[in-house]
Amino acid sequence: MGQGIQTYGAELDALTLQRILTHVFRTNLADEESTGTRPTPVCIWGSHGIGKTSLIKEFAHRNGWKFRYCAPAQFEEMGDLHGLPVTHDPDPEVHGDETTIYLPPDWVPKADESGPGILLLDDINRADDRILRGLMQLLQEFEMFSWTLPSKWQIVCTGNPDSGDYSVTSMDDAMLTRMLHFTMVYEHKAWLAWANSQGLDQRGIAFLMTYPEVMNGQRTTPRSLEQFLRQISSIGDLKKEVELVNALANSALDKSAATAFVAFVNDELSELINPEDILDPNKWAASKSRLVQLSQGADQAKRVDRLSTICSRLVFYLKKNPQQLDEPSANSLCEFIMHPSLPGDLRYALHKDLVMIGGQAAAAMRRDDVAKTITAVL
Repeated sequence: MGQGIQTYGAELDALTLQRILTHVFRTNLADEESTGTRPTPVCIWGSHGIGKTSLIKEFAHRNGWKFRYCAPAQFEEMGDLHGLPVTHDPDPEVHGDETTIYLPPDWVPKADESGPGILLLDDINRADDRILRGLMQLLQEFEMFSWTLPSKWQIVCTGNPDSGDYSVTSMDDAMLTRMLHFTMVYEHKAWLAWANSQGLDQRGIAFLMTYPEVMNGQRTTPRSLEQFLRQISSIGDLKKEVELVNALANSALDKSAATAFVAFVNDELSELINPEDILDPNKWAASKSRLVQLSQGADQAKRVDRLSTICSRLVFYLKKNPQQLDEPSANSLCEFIMHPSLPGDLRYALHKDLVMIGGQAAAAMRRDDVAKTITAVL
C-alpha cells in the first residue's frame, strides 16, 4: 500500500487470503460447536476494485455456504439496521397491548436459516458514524435488540483505507478490536491465475502478462479489467474491430492502459499462440512457423516478452487442465520446450514450472531428449 495509508493486519494477495480465511472460518465454527462462542468477525481492507467483495462471494459459493449481502452505506436511519415495528401484534395474548414487536430487515437471515453462512457488510466504513455505532452490537454479540443471526453464520466486513483518498468514516479502537483484520493487495500472478480460472478472455490475459505495469492506474483495477475483458470476449477479430475495442478500453481503463491495449492489438500480439495450439498435435504443426515469427522483433532480436507470455499461459492452462495432457499432447509439449526459438533461461524456467505441476507434465519433462536439452542450458 502507498505511503501514509492506514492499513490493518498483514498485507496478503487473494490466494493467500483465501487460505487464511478458510482457517479462521473453520476455527470459528469449531469454537461455536464446542463452546457456543459466536465467531470472531473479519474485516478485509484494500483499495477499490481489488476484488474484496468477489473473494467473499466466491468463497461462499465454492463451499456451498449461504450468503447475505448488506451495504451499510445505504442506511439512512437506524430502522434500516434493526427493523421497523409491526402495525399489528400477531399474538397480543402473549405480548400484551403495550409491547412493540419489530420485524427484521429482509437482508437478515431468518431465525431457522442456520449456517454455515456469511453475512457480508460491504464497504462498512462508508456508512455514517451513527450507523457504525449501531453495528457495534452486531459485531460483538451477533445480534441486534430486535433480531439475532442464526447459528454458524460468520460476519465479514470490507473497507477502503482511511487515507484521505476515499470518502469514509474513521473507526475507533472500540470497533476495530471487535474484528480480525487483513489487508488485501494486488499480486499479479495470483490475479492472472484467478482470471484464467474464470475463463476471462485469453487475449486480455496475454496483454496483462506482457504489460503488467498497466495495473498501476487509478481506474485500471482488477474489477475494471474483468469488466473490460468480458466486453471483448465476443469480438472475434480485435484488430478488425479496433475502433470498438478502443471505445470499450477507454470506457473501463486508464488512458495509458487503453492505449497500450490498442497497440497490443495493432501489433497482432493478441494473436499469440494459445496453449491449445501447442498441445493439440494437429494445431502444433501449423503453430511452429508462427512461433518463429513471434519470437523475432523488427530488428530480428528475440522478443522474449512474447515468448514468456506464451510459456506463462501454457503453465496456467496445464495447472487448471492437467487431464488434457495425453501422450500425443505430451509429445507436442516436449517439442515446444525444445524448440530453438526459446531462449535457454526461459526454457529452463518453463521446465521447472512443468515439473512442479506433477503428473503427466512432470513425466514428459523426464524424457531423455528433453533432459538433454535442459542440461545444455546449465
